[in-house]
Amino acid sequence: MNSYDEIAESWYRLRHWTRFKPELEEMASRWRSGKLLNVGCAHGPDFLPFKDQFELWGLDSSGPMINMAVKYAGTFELDVRLLVADAVCLPFKDSVFDCAVSVAAYHHIRGKEERSMAFRELRRVLKPGAETFITVWNRWQREFWNKGKEVMVPWKINAGEIMRYYYLFTYPEIEHQLKLAGFKVLKAYPESGYKKKLKYFSRNICLLVKAD
Repeated sequence: MNSYDEIAESWYRLRHWTRFKPELEEMASRWRSGKLLNVGCAHGPDFLPFKDQFELWGLDSSGPMINMAVKYAGTFELDVRLLVADAVCLPFKDSVFDCAVSVAAYHHIRGKEERSMAFRELRRVLKPGAETFITVWNRWQREFWNKGKEVMVPWKINAGEIMRYYYLFTYPEIEHQLKLAGFKVLKAYPESGYKKKLKYFSRNICLLVKAD
């Protein structure tokens, strides 16, 4: 079973707002309008900055999480088309989206080839020149200095703990993988809440990339 199937309801109750509000608002202002895809949309809070000017599409591999996204869309009056689907095999034709976001999704994909396929699939469904905002967890954040690139992170629920898989990227690694998938990296940077001088130790890696 997908670990997010089990935690979907508690995840929805805890996180009604995106943790990347400044970054996503910047993207909404930069892109202005268009057909937007949210890969790994979870229960939907990352749609909010785009709700008024964009045609919204979202997918997640967890059915229960998509059910929470339907609930969230009703609460916040989001006009969004939602699907249960795998990022490794997107159910769309080529070159149909004007822009995309993916917040904390690609680091949950197991397998090097599967992650590469997911990035190639994202490039396939984007129009040439389309931009995407992506976040993943950083290998060199302090919490994981003494651990490997693949870790299991607990989520507490009433019945105990659910363990979630994470693949921890480095800045050079994810930039390289995105370039191989057909993207130009416009910017790779820490989340706005990170105030240290060296970006390489941030909790998150944020990327703005463009489909070549």
